[in-house]
Amino acid sequence: MKSIVSDAANTTITLGPWPTQRTHAEPIRRAVFCVEQCIPESEEWDEWDARSVHAVAFDVAGKAIGTGRLKPDQMIGRMAVLQAVRGTGVGVALLDRLVEKARQMGFLTVSLNAQCVAQGFYERAGFVAEDAVFSEADIPHVLMRKALTI
Repeated sequence: MKSIVSDAANTTITLGPWPTQRTHAEPIRRAVFCVEQCIPESEEWDEWDARSVHAVAFDVAGKAIGTGRLKPDQMIGRMAVLQAVRGTGVGVALLDRLVEKARQMGFLTVSLNAQCVAQGFYERAGFVAEDAVFSEADIPHVLMRKALTI
């Protein structure tokens, strides 16, 4: 398998509804959540997909390498970056784009349920843990929130 090379400067991010983003977002989420993290497919796909704005990151070759979504309840979720490009800034670029979209939508805050292993990533992006650790899909998570300036 050919290695993927990417960084935030060479990443293009598109935003759109599930019908236009699904082809690219679904395989990434399946690889990260269902295969790597063993989350059952029945827990991965939900009614929020049809109601959310989805972001997909593409490398210079046009390969989808990361995804995330912004729900209408001001929650960011389903942040997933392919293992081969983690640590290259793709996740930061996706998160920044979703936060910017939240600002454009007039949200004053944005929240997310962070996997505890990713809490530092979200803290560096200005999110603050607000609650005790809880389990979601048998993975420890923490609710985090960020105040937005419009």
